[in-house]
Amino acid sequence: MSKLTLGPVQFHWSAAQRLDFYARMADESPISCAYLGEVVCSKRLPWFEKDLTIIAERLQRAGKQVVFSTPALITTDREVSMIASICHAVELIEVNDIACISLLNGKEFVSGPLINAFNEGTLDVLIGMGAVRINAPIELSASAIITLASKSKIEIEVFAFGRQPLAISQRCYHARAHDLHKDNCQFVCGEDLDGMEIAQLNGRPLLTINGTQTLSYGHVTLLSDLANLQANGVTHFRLSPHALDMVEIASVYRAVLDGALDAEEGLVKLRKSTAPIPFINGYLHGRAGMEWLTNPTNE
Repeated sequence: MSKLTLGPVQFHWSAAQRLDFYARMADESPISCAYLGEVVCSKRLPWFEKDLTIIAERLQRAGKQVVFSTPALITTDREVSMIASICHAVELIEVNDIACISLLNGKEFVSGPLINAFNEGTLDVLIGMGAVRINAPIELSASAIITLASKSKIEIEVFAFGRQPLAISQRCYHARAHDLHKDNCQFVCGEDLDGMEIAQLNGRPLLTINGTQTLSYGHVTLLSDLANLQANGVTHFRLSPHALDMVEIASVYRAVLDGALDAEEGLVKLRKSTAPIPFINGYLHGRAGMEWLTNPTNE
């Protein structure tokens, strides 16, 4: 049976909000696996680091697999030391910077969506290094993902809901937007629980920022594509946390995956939780990422 996963929280939420969020996801949601940790900016980690053990134990008691995610861009010795200690302390790591693999000492790992696993050769290299699950890069089309899934028996995960993480930088866009420097950012990213809209194209919102990260404005929504991907070897579908009713969203995805709910009915239900943010699915169909194809043909 295909599994639903919950990606790491990408935004700067308060410790109390994280605890409440994961309590609900542990007790009420149909997810099978949750990724924990700070992916975007390690300066945020002290705000909730002490709660990670509590959160992980709560999720595990509920029968969820827990994977710890590494930062997407490692820039300091302190971050290297932190990742090294995590690698020794936990069972499974999601690698989001390829440099982290050298710290694993042969341990198995999950290859995150920011690792450029675009072809079969790269999959073979990652598997040889110890990868047990590989996230398809968000830019890949359905046909490319299916090709990767057909060429390997490894678990394949696809980003199935949420604002797409497009880029990461050493510069902090959020701080700059508030006329602050990165070293004295005052954690202004915490003012925007789902990111800040920053760019439009022909009057239509295009991008959001989240600290040093650039994301899509629209929510990737793959409900209409789940059956095809599921039938062709994709094993895991990732939901990215947002300040929305993620229990309801996960329940809709689970029902569509199980065939208990038609995809079109699922979209209607999902719209109630996500409006007015638009749905997008262009990348999966070989189009511009911001597009929404209501009756797509897989390309």
